[in-house]
Amino acid sequence: WSWFLLAALVSSMMVGLRVDFSMLLEPLGFVKVLEWILAIFAFATCGGFQGETTLLVSCKGVVNKTITAAFAYPFRLNTVVFSAPDPKGCGGTWADVYLMGNFSSSAQFFVTLAALVFLYCLTALVVYIGYNHVYQQNNKFPLADLVISVLAAFLWLVSTFVWAKALADIKVSTGASIIPGIESCKAPGTTCHFLSVTSMGILNVSVVFGLLNMILWAGNVWLVYKDTNLHSQWNRISESP
Repeated sequence: WSWFLLAALVSSMMVGLRVDFSMLLEPLGFVKVLEWILAIFAFATCGGFQGETTLLVSCKGVVNKTITAAFAYPFRLNTVVFSAPDPKGCGGTWADVYLMGNFSSSAQFFVTLAALVFLYCLTALVVYIGYNHVYQQNNKFPLADLVISVLAAFLWLVSTFVWAKALADIKVSTGASIIPGIESCKAPGTTCHFLSVTSMGILNVSVVFGLLNMILWAGNVWLVYKDTNLHSQWNRISESP
């Protein structure tokens, strides 16, 4: 029965299908394609990041030992640990050292929004290309598109600035400033030096993509608004004596 219902649903959808790729050349369709592409880049540049921060440690029985702490999306740094430089833990003076901060909520907000926008853009493109006649005849679709566009522009604004702030904190929590906060490095005879941290240029790019998405969706609001009866009603009011 489930297969029968699915087949009936698909067949009913196919009845009204009128494929017209010319919509992709019009501003509304072209912008939607750009939004789809930028959502992919925003998702990939943030969600696919992996890095590590490295220290050089000397302690009892250990000279210039490199230790690393690997971190990645969703950036729960408080679960990332520098293990002991040697099996004896520097003669018992070294305790596991964790990075500071949990930035998963900001990162996941940004990535989840990108994923949802990606799915919505795919759905909207299917409607634009295959059911544009329905979209134009029923004003409920343009109105719903308008509301979603306004909401998406606002959420891109919020998520991008929240993620940008979290990224700045991640750089601090994985940079040279972590040395003074490591108690094991203060033990007698122990020295710690910061070596390196993975470049976060790709994460900077993710913030740029977030801003581009925000701008693009804000512009899309006007394009969708012109397809609603709100625009035509406003024109009639403005033209009336």
